[in-house]
Amino acid sequence: MKVNTNMNASVRRAAAPLAAAAAALALLGSAQPSAAQPVGWGAAWAASPQLPATGFTPNWSQEGFSHQSVRQVVRVTEGGDRARIRLSNAYGTSPLTITGATIARTGRGADVQPGSTRELTFGGKKSVSIPAHGELRSDAAQLALKPLESVTLTLYFAGTTGPATFHAQGFADTFRAEGDHRADASGRAFTESTQSWYYLSGVEVGGRARGDGIALFGDSITDGFGSTPGANHRYSDALAEQTGRPVVNAGIGGNLVLNDSAWYGERSTARFGRDVLDQPGVSTVVVLEGLNDIGFSEAQKGPKPQPTYKPAPVVSSAELIAGYRELIRQAHGRGLKAVGATLLPLKGSDHWGAHSARVSDEVNDWIRGSGAFDAVVDFDKALASKTDPDRLAAAYDSGDALHPNDAGYRAMAEALAKVL
Repeated sequence: MKVNTNMNASVRRAAAPLAAAAAALALLGSAQPSAAQPVGWGAAWAASPQLPATGFTPNWSQEGFSHQSVRQVVRVTEGGDRARIRLSNAYGTSPLTITGATIARTGRGADVQPGSTRELTFGGKKSVSIPAHGELRSDAAQLALKPLESVTLTLYFAGTTGPATFHAQGFADTFRAEGDHRADASGRAFTESTQSWYYLSGVEVGGRARGDGIALFGDSITDGFGSTPGANHRYSDALAEQTGRPVVNAGIGGNLVLNDSAWYGERSTARFGRDVLDQPGVSTVVVLEGLNDIGFSEAQKGPKPQPTYKPAPVVSSAELIAGYRELIRQAHGRGLKAVGATLLPLKGSDHWGAHSARVSDEVNDWIRGSGAFDAVVDFDKALASKTDPDRLAAAYDSGDALHPNDAGYRAMAEALAKVL
């Protein structure tokens, strides 16, 4: 199956459910042009799709939508003279009908700037159906955007969607209204909100894409857990601000390198094609993942084992390293520079224990010294306490001894910017 990233409204097979994910993703990625080359379109924002699930912060993924409008606000990291969106029905079991969609410059809250709304079309049509397990890109909308500008996407569903493919932890407000309000400049009708994203998996810009985008690939630390909600203080945001380069966030909270999870997404080696290789204009990927593979088994031994922390096998450093080598192989196969990030200190967290302490050290030593990655950023040393190197520095700790706070994420971006 040939895939042309410059073909508007191209419906393609995306990640299949867990059992068939690897084959489908390899097929999707195989026809993309080398991301190191200049392209007409560039990824400016992204969110990795997940199965509908409860147990995170309150969300609408399992109930889906019926005769409702959903308004989502995102900040782009690349500028251009036109824009298009990427929608995913990767985990839908039936076709998804989008009755209509708009893009506009963001106002306050659910408001948009008057006069900025553009109707989105799909192959020239206002309404479109996305097959189960499929995705599509819209046609180009003539809306010029600047880097670090926020845009608002509104989807209207006249029918009933069923459970929704979503991204659980957006750390930004998404709004819902009864009826069709896609063209409203005012956000008054949008009286409900959650902090997840629904069906929206990307915003791309055209006209002057540079082809030097960075994809940050990982788990909840990449996703931004512990940062201030609604403030764009993830480390991906800080990196875009510090480098001026396009940055897309391909983190999923709880994600594992080696195993699929009903709660935390497909394993990293299965979703890498969809979430990184299929991003136009990306030339570099930063891999920061493995703490959950190491730490879930430790967390299950604690006083409050989490039912979502499954599977939780005890994994070795050799097994994790094999997973990293597969990610590097996939990245190099598409001409991407692969940057390895050492695992952050985790002492005092629910992921900490004798096994995780030993394996995290072994993995970090390999990342630093193997030469397998094209470059290495040492987050472990950059964020460690000066008095206890196994623990996050207090100034960078969000409070759980595992996830950084806003200052910690800025420090990560500063360390990474030096090696890019």
